[in-house]
Amino acid sequence: MHEEQPETGRYRVDPAPGVPRQRRRRDAEAPEAPAGEGRRDSRRRAAAAAKRNRRRRVLKWTAATGALVMAAGCGGAYYLYRHLNDNLTSVKVELGDEAERPKAAGEALNILVIGTDSREGLGRAYGDEGSVGHADTTLLFHIAKDRSNATVVSLPRDLMVPIPDCQNAQGKKIPGSPRNEFNSSLGQGGRDAGCTWKTVEKNTGIRVDHFVQVNFEAVKTLSTAVGGVEVCAAKDINDSGSHLKMTKGRHVVQGEEALAFVRTRHAVGFGGDLSRIPLQQQFISSMIRKIKSDDTLTSPTKLFKLADAATKALTVDSGIGSVDKLKDLALDISKVDTKNITFATVPVLDDPENRDRVIFKQPDARQLFAMVAGDRSLTETATPAAPDGAGSAAPTTPAATTPAVDTKDVQLTVRNGSGKRGQSGPTVDKLQAKGFAKAAVGSDAPVAATTTVSYQAGQEAAANALAAALGLPGDAVRPAAKADPKAGLLLVLGKDVLTAPAAPAAGPTEAPEDLQRVQADDTDACAK
Repeated sequence: MHEEQPETGRYRVDPAPGVPRQRRRRDAEAPEAPAGEGRRDSRRRAAAAAKRNRRRRVLKWTAATGALVMAAGCGGAYYLYRHLNDNLTSVKVELGDEAERPKAAGEALNILVIGTDSREGLGRAYGDEGSVGHADTTLLFHIAKDRSNATVVSLPRDLMVPIPDCQNAQGKKIPGSPRNEFNSSLGQGGRDAGCTWKTVEKNTGIRVDHFVQVNFEAVKTLSTAVGGVEVCAAKDINDSGSHLKMTKGRHVVQGEEALAFVRTRHAVGFGGDLSRIPLQQQFISSMIRKIKSDDTLTSPTKLFKLADAATKALTVDSGIGSVDKLKDLALDISKVDTKNITFATVPVLDDPENRDRVIFKQPDARQLFAMVAGDRSLTETATPAAPDGAGSAAPTTPAATTPAVDTKDVQLTVRNGSGKRGQSGPTVDKLQAKGFAKAAVGSDAPVAATTTVSYQAGQEAAANALAAALGLPGDAVRPAAKADPKAGLLLVLGKDVLTAPAAPAAGPTEAPEDLQRVQADDTDACAK
């Protein structure tokens, strides 16, 4: 009887060298059995062997198929990652001297969202063909350090502000302007998003962590990727400028119609940029609701379209210039409940020098910026319920993620650097009346152009409260040049106190009166 061959199965991937594939198949079959009883035993053994061979073939094909699926899945994920990563455009920003920037936000996040009106590649359909684009729509998106709430502040493009010197990503140094339209902080003279970033920090006193820049195409592609965004018109709209024709009522817009909606201003409100901002806030709020809805989150197709459209549409700073970092940022934002996201427009007045422009309304603008810098919410959120047996939850109050400042305990020295004698005493009296009981007169300081507040580590909140009480701009608050744990706040009065308007009475713990705002969960908001 022949010696039984090893069971290798019928489909060997790597036949032995020099052995034809067909020959190996015959060798794998059962050997010829001898006559008589031995033949029957041989047939039984052959049947058993064949059964084992079939079972092993099934296992091998299953394993091979599984490995192929796994490989395809990993390859697909890698391809997707590379695809989305390659979509992104990132820019390294130059922000200059760190000491001149506002204090860090800590665990809170401040994201500057810049909507540019660039017409590059869009032809004449939108006018200004080939325009490189300016800061047409600017939103400062603040996410609280505990991720319980977010505040989104709209800055009008026609706002007249000082624009600082800056350096763009190509290393070109661009001189600033003591007074210019905010939208010229981008595009004008080669300024890039880093210049807009510096302009926002200079005028708000709020430190920006990252920027995201989008263009006209972003509105079209993102609105289409989520299957449309619901908006509302309180009246019929026919705007020849944006080409929006919309009847009164609710509509789902995407693509060109979505872009026309966010660009519309001539046929709503007073016909200017300030009338357009609430439409944009309504649109973005609705898009946030759509993205966070189950309809989008449970659809792999919509999620891919959204990720693909977003990464193609965005220009970001190098700090978030990868899919991984952008994903982490998106996860942080997604933790905020929609009902706790408040959109607000910075308070403004007509510019007395040009009725087509606006200026900050003070002290309201400083008050709003101080709230954002202090991580205080504009949303009324319920205090979390107490543990069992500890009593009921506290009543609904405005959330404050940093403790309120007890001004009576703030150590404060006031020095006169205005160049005119006798300024420190009246300022101390004023501050004591506002609750800064420990304010004291110090020696005169060298003459300074502007008033500043210097603070030691751990005194940031007190410094912001002092600046808000005096109506100082956000960039007046800065870390002390020399660390001294025993020192308190230092207020140096500059020449600007001689012509300064009356200081605001309100602190940064509550929003200005008559603040224009929209809640992201407000489904009743309509374009008027």
